Amino acid sequence: MTPGAFCALLNTMNVLIIYHSRTGRTRELANEIAEGAARADAAEAIVRSADEVTRDEFVAADAVIAGSPVYFGTMTAELKSVFDKFVGTRRKMEGKVGAAFATSGHHTGGKETTMMSIIQAFLIYGMIIVGDPLDTGGHYGIGFSGEMTDELRDQAVRFGERVARIAAAVASSRSQSAS
Repeated sequence: MTPGAFCALLNTMNVLIIYHSRTGRTRELANEIAEGAARADAAEAIVRSADEVTRDEFVAADAVIAGSPVYFGTMTAELKSVFDKFVGTRRKMEGKVGAAFATSGHHTGGKETTMMSIIQAFLIYGMIIVGDPLDTGGHYGIGFSGEMTDELRDQAVRFGERVARIAAAVASSRSQSAS
């Protein structure tokens, strides 16, 4: 049974967090975001590296939150390959929620441009973009450089929860429109 079929059976919402990580920091941020997404009512958070995620998981997601370390101001080739491999699923992703996160080794290291490269991919897929909450910065998504702090963990959790709640509202609206 696919993750989407399982979630539909349980009437839960599926939030897929995809990341690529070279040092472990992006993976750590992905896990904190997943914790927040799982706090939303009836949401299941699935965390996958770019190398692990399957087409079925991608299509089954009500929301996809993608993250990457900065690599020349953009997402890594490993994360971009996910969008490239699954390009045939664009019509199935239209109207679903997308959100971005990024990590860097330096505080001026290009996190916003990296998030924008992820957001551009989501827009090409026809997805609805969600940024981070205003009380955590209110920009393109969540990002950090250096070491994880308690404040950042809290912001990541709130970001994940926000994306999941908005995805639930969008999914509910889509199902009402279909009936």
